[in-house]
Amino acid sequence: MRVTNNMLIMNFMNDYNNNLERMQKDQDMLASGKRINKPSDDPVAVANSLRIRTDMSRNDAYTKNVDDAKSWLDLTDSSLGQIGDLLQRTRDLAVQGSNGTLTQTDMQNIAAEIDQLKKQMIQVGNTQYNGRYIFAGFKTDTQPFNETSNTYSGDNGTIKFEVGAGGNKMQINVTGDKVFDVSSGTSQLLNMMDNLKNALNSGDHQAVSNTIADIDKELENVLSIRADAGAKSNRLDLTKNRLQSDNYNFTTLLSKNEDADMAQVITNLKMDENVYRASLAAGARIIEPSLIDFLK
Repeated sequence: MRVTNNMLIMNFMNDYNNNLERMQKDQDMLASGKRINKPSDDPVAVANSLRIRTDMSRNDAYTKNVDDAKSWLDLTDSSLGQIGDLLQRTRDLAVQGSNGTLTQTDMQNIAAEIDQLKKQMIQVGNTQYNGRYIFAGFKTDTQPFNETSNTYSGDNGTIKFEVGAGGNKMQINVTGDKVFDVSSGTSQLLNMMDNLKNALNSGDHQAVSNTIADIDKELENVLSIRADAGAKSNRLDLTKNRLQSDNYNFTTLLSKNEDADMAQVITNLKMDENVYRASLAAGARIIEPSLIDFLK
């Protein structure tokens, strides 16, 4: 095969361009810190990165749900704590009102405080989170309680947040029918407050004393519900810790899959620069001779 000068030059230019491409790739990795800057760099690694990023995105969504659920449950716990405190104060007043030595005026004063305690309970029962009534079940846009009646306007619908893979869901709401002991649409807790107030206003010490057992029952119910909400809140804390750990692992995997070994990149760049310079020197010897050079 006859080798011409043009063939030598073309082969040189191909090798020269390959050297430039290797240097360009080294410089891209050095500038970005990534060994993959386009899919063709490593198709398998790109596919792995896409899967990892999908898992990270899903993990972030679960984390946001956990944060939202935790805020809802924290507000629920605080509200249940307030209701418990109001019931405890109601019990103290009932014990005080059952004392036969109190005057009618004293009992009426206690009745007035009981009335205020009931109004405060209703206000707590209408607590909202991000514009949603937390004790209204599915009817989060409906005020569950009002001061003109002891009825419950919500339902017993459960609200669940997905907090993990595989359809891992958790109920985060407590319905008002359980907290306020609703039967046939009417709150027995609020009825009990009215009965206590009426007994105090009428000066019936025995009737006042009889309500103490009812107060204890309602107080026990609220404490039980609060304990369950607290257990769920603790579970959410554990779930968030696991999600954060998973996110750290995903980040580590993504880094191993995409990040360049900077020491190796710098070494390769130096080697490719030397090859490039050598190719330029060799090319100068190939291209330089011409017919005039031989005629000299």
